[in-house]
Amino acid sequence: MSLAHGPKTLAIPGPSIIPDRVLRAMHRPSPNIYVGPLIDMTHSLIPDLKTVAQTEHNATIYIGNGHAAWEAALANTHAKGDLVLVPRTGTFADGWAEVARSMGIRTEMLDFGNRHAMDPAAIGQRLREDTEHEIKSVLCVHVDTSSSIKADLKAIRAEIDAAGHPALLQADCMASLGCDEMRMDEWGVDVAFAGCQKGLMTPAGVAFVFYNDRAARSRERSDLATFYWDWKPRTTPDVYFRYFQGTGPTHHLFGLRESLDMIVHEEGIENVWARHGTLAGALHAAFARWEDHGTNGAGVEMNVRDPAIRSNAVTAVRLPENGTKLRMWCEDEMGLTLGIGLGMVPHGDPAELGFFRVGHMGHVSGHSMMGTLASIDAGLKALGVPHGSGAMDAASAVVAGTAHPVSDSCVTLHQVASGLSG
Repeated sequence: MSLAHGPKTLAIPGPSIIPDRVLRAMHRPSPNIYVGPLIDMTHSLIPDLKTVAQTEHNATIYIGNGHAAWEAALANTHAKGDLVLVPRTGTFADGWAEVARSMGIRTEMLDFGNRHAMDPAAIGQRLREDTEHEIKSVLCVHVDTSSSIKADLKAIRAEIDAAGHPALLQADCMASLGCDEMRMDEWGVDVAFAGCQKGLMTPAGVAFVFYNDRAARSRERSDLATFYWDWKPRTTPDVYFRYFQGTGPTHHLFGLRESLDMIVHEEGIENVWARHGTLAGALHAAFARWEDHGTNGAGVEMNVRDPAIRSNAVTAVRLPENGTKLRMWCEDEMGLTLGIGLGMVPHGDPAELGFFRVGHMGHVSGHSMMGTLASIDAGLKALGVPHGSGAMDAASAVVAGTAHPVSDSCVTLHQVASGLSG
C-alpha cells in the first residue's frame, strides 16, 4: 500500500513549491495592459527586487528562464571575440560557457571539480597573468544547482581588485537568490541574475538581471545586445511595454507581487536567509548522522564535504547504486519528489543512478523540512541502505535551537533571535 495519496511535497531544486496565495493572486482574468492597476503594480516590483538582491543599482525583468538571463547578461556586457574566465564547480558553469561561445565570446575554464569551492586566489593569479586585460568578465555561479557548492563572491571580488584588473564580476544567482545570503553591492558584484521559480516562489517563466554602473559602461562597447535583449530601455522605460519589449507576463507579475510581499514586506529578507540557514542546518545535521555508518563509501554522503561552502537552497547527495531507488521510493510511497542527480558523471554512465538532490528553497517550513527528512529516513530503512542512526534527533535539535547547524555558512533564526547575526 502506498502512502503517497494526499498532499505531495516537491523537494527538487526548482521549480519550487508555489504558495497557495501566489496561485490565488494569479487566478484572475487578463488585465488591461495599457492603463490601470497593472502599470503601477509592475513599477512596485522593481524596488522590492532590488531589496532581494541587496542593490541600489538597476533591475530588469525578462520573459524567460535562466538560459535567457545568461544571454541577457552577456549580450549587454560583451562584444564578439571577448574573453571571459569561467571558474567551474558544476555543470551550470558549463552551460553558461556554452551560451557565451554560441554568441561568439571566447571562454577560459578554471575547473575546480564537482566537490570543491572556487579558489579566489587562483582566480586572482590568473587575472594577474592577464597583463593586457584581455579577460572582460569573471562568470561565477553563486550556487551551482548540480553540485550544491557555494562560491565566496566577496572573496573573489577582493582578488579581482587586488590584481588591479578591470574585469566585471558576474554572478548566476538562480539557485541562491532569496535563499542564500546575497549582497550584490556590498560584495562588489557587477551583474547578478536569477529566475522567479526558485527562491521567489513563482511559476517558471520570468528572469531578472541586476547591474551596476560599471556594467552599464560595458554596455557601450557591446555589439551583442539586440532589440529584445538590450537592458537600457527596460531599466527606465519611457512607456510601459518597454519593460518587456512587448506584452508583459501579466499573470506572473501578479504572482511575483504576492511572493515579494511575503519575502520583503512580511518576513523580511534577512529573516528569509535565516530561515533557510536553519532548515539547511537541520538537513545537514541529519545527513551527517546518516553518513556515520562505517560502510566504506557504500552509503549516503553529502557531495559537499566542507560545511562552509554548502548551499542553504539545495543539497547534492551521493548514494552509490541506490540514489535513484531512494528517490523513486520516496515519490511512489511517500509523495515526496526529490531531484535527480545532474552532471556529476557523464550522461549515460550507470553511476549517475547513484546521485540525487534535495531542494530546500523558497516556500519551506520547519514542518515540511522535518517531513522530508523523515521520508528519506524511512526510505533508507525500507531499501536496506546502510546508514547511521539519530538523524531525526539531530535535525530536531537544530530546529529546536538546542544545537548549532552543521553548516556555518549563514546566520540562523536562533542567532537572529539571540542577537548574534553576522
